[in-house]
Amino acid sequence: MKKRKILDGLLYTVMALATAGVITVLIYILLFIFRSSLGYLDLSFIFSAKSGILPMIVTTLYVVLVSVAAALPVGIASAIFLNEYSLNSGLVRLLRLAIETLAGIPSIIYGLFGLLMFCRFLRFGQSIIAGSFTLSIMILPVIIRTTEESLKSIPESFREGSLALGATKFQTIIHVVLPSALPGIVTSVILAIGRVVGESAPVLLTVGLTRNMPRTIFESGRTLTIHLYYLTNEAVRPEDFGMAFATAAVLVILVVIINTATKIITNNFRKKLGDL
Repeated sequence: MKKRKILDGLLYTVMALATAGVITVLIYILLFIFRSSLGYLDLSFIFSAKSGILPMIVTTLYVVLVSVAAALPVGIASAIFLNEYSLNSGLVRLLRLAIETLAGIPSIIYGLFGLLMFCRFLRFGQSIIAGSFTLSIMILPVIIRTTEESLKSIPESFREGSLALGATKFQTIIHVVLPSALPGIVTSVILAIGRVVGESAPVLLTVGLTRNMPRTIFESGRTLTIHLYYLTNEAVRPEDFGMAFATAAVLVILVVIINTATKIITNNFRKKLGDL
C-alpha cells in the first residue's frame, strides 16, 4: 500500500511537471511574440487596408468560415454514420482506412489537388472558395475522428433510455447523443480552425498572394499565414521582422477570438437543444 502511494505521488509529480513545462513554453512563446511586436502592433497596423493587414485578416476569416462550414456537416454526418449506424463490415473498414489515409497525406498534395480540381477544372481560379474547399477536405479526418470518439464516450444507457421512452433512433441522436457530444465536436472545430489558420502550402497554391481587400469569396487574396511567410522571406530591415512578429501576434489573437466565439455559440446551441 505504501509503495502504491509513493508510485502515485511520483507519477502525479511527473505529470504536474510536464503540465507546468508545457504551460511555461507556451507563455514564453507568447511573450516573445508580443514583446517582439512592440512598436509595430497598433490600430493602424490592424485596421488599415493600405499600409496594414486588414485585407489579410478578412481573407483569413473568409477561409476559416467557408472551410469549416463546408467540412463540419459532412464530418459530423460521417461520424454519426460510422458510430451509430454502420456495422463492422468490409466497406466500413475500407472507409476508415480512407479517413486514416486522408489524415496522413502531406498538405502540399492537397494544394496540388485543389489547384487542379478547384482552380482549373472547376474554373474557380486562385480564389478564397477554391482554397476553402481544399482545406475543408484536409480537415475532414480531424472532424470525423474527434467527433466519432466523442460519440463513443456517450453511455449506451442514454440511447436505451431515449428509445425506451418511444423516441426513434434519429430523434435519439439529435436530442440526446449530439448534445452530450457537443464538447467533443467543439474540440474538433477548434482543431480544424487551428489547422486551417496554420496551413500555408495549400493556401499559397489555391488562394494566391494578392494583397487586396476581397469583396467576395470568388476573389483571390492573401491569408495572414502567407503574409507572415512573405514578410519573413523578404525581410531585410529590422522593421520587416517587427512587422512579421506583429502579424504573428494578430494571428494568435484571431485564433483565440475564433475559438472563444465557437465555444460560446456551441454552448448556446446546446442549451437550445436541451430545451427541445
